[in-house]
Amino acid sequence: MEIREGGLQTPQVAALLAAHVEDMRRYSPPDSVHTLDLDRLRTPDLSFWSVWEGQEVLGCGALRELDPSHGELKSMRTAAEHRGRGVGSLVLEHLVTEASARSYSRLSLETGSPQEFAPARRLYARRGFVECGPFGPYAADDFSVFMTLPLD
Repeated sequence: MEIREGGLQTPQVAALLAAHVEDMRRYSPPDSVHTLDLDRLRTPDLSFWSVWEGQEVLGCGALRELDPSHGELKSMRTAAEHRGRGVGSLVLEHLVTEASARSYSRLSLETGSPQEFAPARRLYARRGFVECGPFGPYAADDFSVFMTLPLD
């Protein structure tokens, strides 16, 4: 598995992100979907990475700078056929390492509260993320779980 910066221009990543957006819309009401499409991932405050094995994309993730000391995880996704292989852990570790290199003191995320999001919440908790209140642009929402990780 190889982590590459970028990949938004490839059809493989476009298909993975389309599946991601579709799932987020399936499991959350419209006002609780905070996922980013391809165009919204191409903004200067976001950095994006994809995980590849040959010509096949396995997963992806993005890091958004909320302010000079606070980053946010976005668009974490593992392709359905590659779940259970450690792709999510690999992406998460890469994003945490990048956040630390940027000298962020905190890294946060928003994920869903329905059962379909439980594997993601467990992944984040295993890495040390703990539940917190809304941050940045978010408001309290029954369909959202907010988590944060202090980086020292």
